[in-house]
Amino acid sequence: MRARLALAVSGQICELREVVLKAKPAELLAASPKASVPVLVLANGEVIDQSLDIMRWALGHSDPGEWLPQAPQAAQVLAIIEDCEQTFKQHLDRYKYPGRYADPDPLAHRSAAARWLSGLAQQLAGTGWLFGTKAGLADMAIAPFVRQFAQTDTDWFEAQDWPGLRNWLNAILNSALFDSVMHKYPPWQSGADIVVFNPTGPI
Repeated sequence: MRARLALAVSGQICELREVVLKAKPAELLAASPKASVPVLVLANGEVIDQSLDIMRWALGHSDPGEWLPQAPQAAQVLAIIEDCEQTFKQHLDRYKYPGRYADPDPLAHRSAAARWLSGLAQQLAGTGWLFGTKAGLADMAIAPFVRQFAQTDTDWFEAQDWPGLRNWLNAILNSALFDSVMHKYPPWQSGADIVVFNPTGPI
């Protein structure tokens, strides 16, 4: 989702191949040994298969919303994104999919994830965005994971004392940009007609 957001806001036009991970096409496995999504194959054959790297590649070509942070703030932005991926997402996965892991205590992982979100809520208390007065790379890279967490138990999430966090998340989820990348596409099959991905919208 976050890769699509960056591709969309930067106006990058690409062929989209929707993948069902339970039936991975051979072309995906050939392009990226990690066998997961997203995978971006450039015209020169270069493969970018990490979502944050895809975001930075797209925004490096065009960044109309000025999402990319400038020094010295860049280090802080990348640090909070890494902390989200290394700390919050680990607990999110075990809360959302407890059956996939050896430690099936989803409530313990929900509590640990909630502590991380409390820190995020504190950072949002100033301007309503993580860095500055408008959305940036950190907001858009982290929000899709918070969305997953919120949707796992909506009633519980709504009951938490996080009004600023919910306002921040809703501002992103209700934006024209987010709506534009949520279109459902049929699963891609070899030989299928090309599907062009080029949604745009403000945040």
